[in-house]
Formats: sequence, structure tokens, C-alpha cells
Amino acid sequence: MKLMDIKKIEGKIKLLTGLHIGGGGNEMHIGGIDNPVVKHPHTMEPYIPGSSLKGKVRSLLEMQSGLIIHTGGSVLSGSTLKKLKNDEDKEKCKAILKIFGSSGADKDDESEFGPTRVSFADCYLNAKWKENADNKRLLLTETKSENSINRIKGTAENPRFIERVPAGAEFDFSLTFKILEESDNVLFNKYLLNGLKLLEMDCLGGSGSRGYGRISFTFEKPKDLNNKFRELNPFQ
Repeated sequence: MKLMDIKKIEGKIKLLTGLHIGGGGNEMHIGGIDNPVVKHPHTMEPYIPGSSLKGKVRSLLEMQSGLIIHTGGSVLSGSTLKKLKNDEDKEKCKAILKIFGSSGADKDDESEFGPTRVSFADCYLNAKWKENADNKRLLLTETKSENSINRIKGTAENPRFIERVPAGAEFDFSLTFKILEESDNVLFNKYLLNGLKLLEMDCLGGSGSRGYGRISFTFEKPKDLNNKFRELNPFQ
């Protein structure tokens, strides 16, 4: 096993609906925001952590694999692989572990899987979009109020204020994928790209069931990936 190539994907993520990836808060103010978004500590601008992308893509691929029934809700691991009897299930589990890595408890299996193949970069606001937003005095975040409705009284209860990055915002996107053996090309084309497509079909961040976090990808490197990605169907 040796490093044969590093594939790189670059492009943009466009928000189709408001995005909330929580950043926590050190203080709570009366009438303030209950759930702020994650922001860069120097610029105070919102960004998309690479860990959020990696975690959601992995989660969707694990759901699609049908193997989460063996994990009790935890991520796939080397111990999961040992429980599997079906060769097809084993292949799926190995593929996900090679792409995204195994846990620290799976050190005995590192020689089999090798280093984690994929690396997601943090996604910062696209410079051109940010310049246009500044010129038009557009806000980089919005505050959305939510509440629950008492079914009997018909009144709003438990108001809360959630910060979101508004629809239309664009972020620079980048990932790298290590090719350590010839079969890794299959992992890149069959699994990783399908995972990105599943993310575009689903949502990123919190409150996806309420319409948050719908995104679309546009790839600039390699450019020919756009047509392939548009036609990609992870369920075929």
C-alpha cells in the first residue's frame, strides 16, 4: 500500500434554504438567540465545518448500506465488520471504513484499512458572493423564530430564536481523496460521489425535517464532474 495519487474536488456549495450548523454560545441573553450558528472566531463570519460535511455524508452512506441495524445507532467500526456474515455487507462496511476511517478502538484493523482516504476542508464564504453581499448590505445570518402550537388552545408556546445562514449564500468547497491502491478509484466513484449526491438530496445541519439545510453543489475542478453528478442516481 502506497500513496499513488490524490484526487481533489473543488467547487461551491449554494444554500437553497436557510442553514443552521450550531456553534454553541458562551452567554445567554434575555431575548437573544437560543441557537447561534458556528462562526469563524476572527472574522465572525459563518462557515461550514468540514467535520459536518464528513459526518453527514458518512451517516447517509451508512444508512444506505443497511448496516446500521448491526451498530445500535453507533458509527460503523471494525467490531461491526466482525459481526457480518454476508460478503456484500462486508464489502460495504470495509469501503466506508477505508473512506472515512475507523475509531481509535479499531487500532488492530488499521493495517487492513489503511489511512483515512477522504479529507473535507472547512468551507468559507465565497469571496465574490461575500463582496456582492457587502455591496448590497445583505445580512450574513438571519434570526428565525419558532414555536410549538397547543393543539387544544390553538396558541403558540415555547418560543425560540434560531440563527441561520440565509438561502442564496455560497461557500467554497474542497475535498481530497487519497488513492493508496487501485481499488480506491472504485471507492471514490461508487461511494464518495454517491455520498455527496445523497447529501444534496437530503440536507445539511440541523432541523432538516423543517426545511433547513437544502444545498446544491457546483464543481469547478474537475469541471466534467458536473454532468456526471447531475445524472448520478445513488439508488441504481
